[in-house]
Amino acid sequence: MLENQKPAYITIVEGPPPDFHDVANEWSISVLEGTESTDIAMCEMRAFDGPKLVKRCQDAWREGRQARLDFPAGDGVRGELDILAIRWEEVEEGHKVYLWLKI
Repeated sequence: MLENQKPAYITIVEGPPPDFHDVANEWSISVLEGTESTDIAMCEMRAFDGPKLVKRCQDAWREGRQARLDFPAGDGVRGELDILAIRWEEVEEGHKVYLWLKI
């Protein structure tokens, strides 16, 4: 992989593994049309700077790179999943980020 082809990462440094929710709707299915069977999940997480995380993903996609979520999977193991879509919103506690992931 060339240096400029490295994925952009959103990393969950500590805490429990994210809670992934199955997403079975027309929008999510249409994103990955093709011969390969793929499931899509969504997770929510609090973030310090939601707009910055969205921009990181958008910049990677614009450059033809992947965006990936790096997260604790339990027992000291790390997991990685491709990010398909992201959005953020402001909530009382700060920012909340929603990620749609290829699982």
